[in-house]
Amino acid sequence: MNRLTVKASAKINLSLDVTGKLPDGYHTIESVFQTVGIYDIIDIELSGDNNISIECSVPEIPCNEKNIAYKAVMLFKEMSGLDFGCKIRITKNIPSQAGMGGGSSDGACVFYILNKLLNTNYTFEDMLPYASRLGADVPFFLMGGTAYAEGIGEKLTPLNDCSGKIMLIAKGSAGISTPEAYRNIDMLKNPVHPQTKKLLLSIKSGNENLYRYYANIFEQAGINDDINIIKSIMMNNNALCSVMTGSGSAVFGQFEDMDSALKCRDILRSQNFYSEVCRTVRESFILFQ
Repeated sequence: MNRLTVKASAKINLSLDVTGKLPDGYHTIESVFQTVGIYDIIDIELSGDNNISIECSVPEIPCNEKNIAYKAVMLFKEMSGLDFGCKIRITKNIPSQAGMGGGSSDGACVFYILNKLLNTNYTFEDMLPYASRLGADVPFFLMGGTAYAEGIGEKLTPLNDCSGKIMLIAKGSAGISTPEAYRNIDMLKNPVHPQTKKLLLSIKSGNENLYRYYANIFEQAGINDDINIIKSIMMNNNALCSVMTGSGSAVFGQFEDMDSALKCRDILRSQNFYSEVCRTVRESFILFQ
């Protein structure tokens, strides 16, 4: 086998809090990560030379050494000590600047595919140090499902399965700069922190009303008008909750039934918002059929 095509999932933060700032400028977080069924498609074909070529469906994304897929290949070469070339084709479906980890998922998926194509049989623990160098969210995508994250996002504890929940994801045209969002967090005087510990207890006990504890501290850090509009539309159309994910700018709403979610999706689309219905999923990567 010298070629593999895999669907790489997005993620949402069921809860996200900022707990401190490290001397190197990175912030420590406390979060519950969840993979969701919106997917980029990553196709990798091994080649007979040592070259790395990348194609992407989004013209604005660089297809050179700045691309996270390129960086992932270089780290995998370092980890394995193997010389190989490959052709990578990326079809983007996860919106960018959305707080959904599209780039991190793609990078993790490159690790996943190369591990299979090259028969290196690395475990999650083997790949973790290299995945952490690639990006703070990359280790989570190698794990997938539902996980409690600490540190800068690299300290992960798997949680009980929370797959199957109906989610509507929406986003306006404006993105949010992650560095700017963290600067705004630093300026907050008395932020209201999410009740992450109560969410963890609810997940552990199998409580179906988890949505009561979904929250994101970044909603207090100067969110844009699109986010407020999306949240209002969701809550006025039978969403159980509506919460921004990551440092923005996507919003997710959980729904009890698919019909309500689809109707709300259509309302959001009629107002020119990106809007997709999906479910929470237990795995980051699915072989593409």
